[in-house]
Amino acid sequence: MLQRKGNKETAKILIVDDVDKNRFILRDIIQEMGYQPILTENGVQALKIVSRIRPQLIILDVAMPEMDGHEFCKIMKENPETRDIPIIFISAFDDPEDIVKGFNLGGEDYITKPFIPEVIKARLKLHLKLYDTNIELVEINRRLQKSISEQLHQLELEKKNVLYALTRVARENACYDENHMERLCHNCRVLAEAMQLSVEYSSFISDSFIDTIELAAPLCDLGNVAIPTELLQKKQALLPEELAVIRTHTTKGAKILQDIKDTGDFNDFLQMSIEIAHYHHENWDGSGYPSGKKGEDIPLSAQIVSVISAYCAITEKRTYRDSYKMEDALEMMKADAGKKFNPTICEILRKIYRQLC
Repeated sequence: MLQRKGNKETAKILIVDDVDKNRFILRDIIQEMGYQPILTENGVQALKIVSRIRPQLIILDVAMPEMDGHEFCKIMKENPETRDIPIIFISAFDDPEDIVKGFNLGGEDYITKPFIPEVIKARLKLHLKLYDTNIELVEINRRLQKSISEQLHQLELEKKNVLYALTRVARENACYDENHMERLCHNCRVLAEAMQLSVEYSSFISDSFIDTIELAAPLCDLGNVAIPTELLQKKQALLPEELAVIRTHTTKGAKILQDIKDTGDFNDFLQMSIEIAHYHHENWDGSGYPSGKKGEDIPLSAQIVSVISAYCAITEKRTYRDSYKMEDALEMMKADAGKKFNPTICEILRKIYRQLC
């Protein structure tokens, strides 16, 4: 309980009563108990005091001028910042309707006049103890929620690390450049930020979307871990049946991510990762795979990754060819705008290409 012990704060008790005698009697009782009384004559004054000094308990007269106790209590209990402060009503009347009204408004107790000091002391001790207990429970719950949040964050981080590790294996199997994942992350973020400033996409791309796509983009080719390495590294042209196997990396990657999501993790990162893995090889004109989606039916995240993935692939060395210069890559992609790629996104990419790596 808040009182004069150690470093604990002395409990402040607000007395709201328009009768001087009542205020002074209550003041003396509270001081005798070792608490700090704060006196005021009506509800209007009390509201001003509460806004400056947060009492641990309020003793409130029912019948007062300007603002009666019931109206004051209603205001206090409707305010999230003050609703937990216990209120004890005092009155010379013991009308059951009056008492019930006080409880219905959120009052914690009701004491009738004339005052009996021993009763006042017992009620004050009880409600201060309950108030302290409630504060302690709130703090315990806060610490518990923080601990749970930290554990969930750690679990989420571990899941991401496992997924990134698998993606690196897939990258090595496909002989991608060592910095392929880092380029994909950076360039997707740069493009998404530029799109956020455009008229066409400002209402679709939030700061959270940008942060998430930076994390999710590298998982586009996660499904390559399930593709035979000899196919991923083959230098000759792929046979139709081999190409069909390669293309399953989209559905296999999405399946891996969906299985993880089904364990109970429903965050935006996994949802966007599934969309990217599944649809990043869909073409704007509907000629892509695995579903033949076209235009705006393709998730926006997958459209962005499709453009950046192609850019990174063209400007990186592969087992069957050398890398292309940035300018050449942009010209090649311009020819595919409206076919493979969203033409608006391609145009934005051309405007900010100097920011790409």
